[in-house]
Amino acid sequence: MSSPALSLAARLRGSRRPSWLSDPKVLRTEVLAGLVVALALIPEAISFSIIAGVEPAIGLFASFTMAVTVAIVGGRPAMISAATGAVALVIAPLNREHGFGYLVAAVILAGVFQIVLGALGVARLMRFVPRSVMVGFVNSLAILIFLAQVPEMTNVPWPVYPLLAAGLALMVFFPKVTAAIPAPLVSIVILTVITLAAGIAVPTVGDKGDLPSALPVPGLPDVPFTLDTLTTIAPYALAMALVGLMESLMTAKLVDDITDTHSSKTRESIGQGVANIVTGFFGGMGGCAMIGQTMINVRVSGARTRLSTFLAGAFLMVLCIVFGPVVSDIPMAALVAVMVMVSFATFDWHSIAPKTLRRMPAGEITVMVVTVACVVATHNLAIGVVAGSVTAMVIFAKRVAHLAEVTAAADPDHATVVYRVTGELFFASSNDLVGRFDYAGDPDKVVIDLSAAHIWDASSVAALDAIETKYAQRGKAVEIIGLNESSAHLHKTLSGELTGSH
Repeated sequence: MSSPALSLAARLRGSRRPSWLSDPKVLRTEVLAGLVVALALIPEAISFSIIAGVEPAIGLFASFTMAVTVAIVGGRPAMISAATGAVALVIAPLNREHGFGYLVAAVILAGVFQIVLGALGVARLMRFVPRSVMVGFVNSLAILIFLAQVPEMTNVPWPVYPLLAAGLALMVFFPKVTAAIPAPLVSIVILTVITLAAGIAVPTVGDKGDLPSALPVPGLPDVPFTLDTLTTIAPYALAMALVGLMESLMTAKLVDDITDTHSSKTRESIGQGVANIVTGFFGGMGGCAMIGQTMINVRVSGARTRLSTFLAGAFLMVLCIVFGPVVSDIPMAALVAVMVMVSFATFDWHSIAPKTLRRMPAGEITVMVVTVACVVATHNLAIGVVAGSVTAMVIFAKRVAHLAEVTAAADPDHATVVYRVTGELFFASSNDLVGRFDYAGDPDKVVIDLSAAHIWDASSVAALDAIETKYAQRGKAVEIIGLNESSAHLHKTLSGELTGSH
């Protein structure tokens, strides 16, 4: 008979053992999920490479290294990270203006930024991003992905247009037949067979560059290691780091909700950084979590462990290296159709429905519009999110400022007046506070009751000091009562210290 200590040790060993090692059903689910995701990754990785202005191999390498690395060091099991449109849009101008070496250097620096931000607890800041900014973020991403496809639909041979229409139709109607095979993959296969069988001359993936024929090898970016290089890549790297973390943390939260499990957002942030550093040293374009492929993995395929993420990257390279010539014959029209469909599916159409807009507060609509407008104008998702968040804060501050009320009640003998202040006192609401008192007409004793208020900042303490000063100039005494503990501490610390007279 085994001892309790041995039984406990056995249970602990079992708890550390991955579920796919002990359960064949879980293993089968994870393997099939990884294969399906790998197939779905190929067209998007190539399309995002084109958005970034690099050869298809670069996006495929990035998807391989991101998926494999995040599977080991990431915080959210079953989440797929690879080359993404959001990152491609951020770094495309850098590649266009300075060359591929600078892009790779920016990817490595972005990874460093993500590790630092993760260690500093940036994941906790996500709770300060309002929902209206999140909606604007998603809608902006959809718009930019669509705009990036426009050059592939202009000044092209006429057969591109019927192929594009056929690809869209397949992706709309094929899921009604079966969801076992990703509709984008079916569309790409059918359109490729049609163009090859009929000998239709249209732009293909091979026209954009050669696919990899071997695994990527590590190396340093081909840039001068100078301060000038650092100042050139730093803004792009920081933007990529922020956009990558935003999209990854949003996706992780979504998977948490779907699987009813919790994941470490700090570990995920650091894991994304490590993956981007590895990707940069292997010559990839960087990436972050992919909402679409993650949904295929978790919701459609039922994956729940890191194995599916690892296999998605591994299978991706096998498909490219072994079946590279086939992939090169894929018509660009098929990939454009995929990206148009991704754009359409990404956009939150409910957010602009007339019924929604009629019920939504004007401030929320304004925040969403500001976010979208800034992103589309600058092609920088981080700028849009920051602008939207700042706008939301200003609107919130303006709204809350009106919630601070002051009511006066005099004693029957008119020897004392009690002012009762209700609400939140901060820089916006406290600015009007000074003008709410009758300094000349009040009796000699004034009581300010703050039991239903809270002092948040130095502006509020300064306002209370100003009120006391105005009464003192008239020979009247002020007593402040009802402060809660934190308000009393702030008031005691700052009162009388905010002007140069003390």
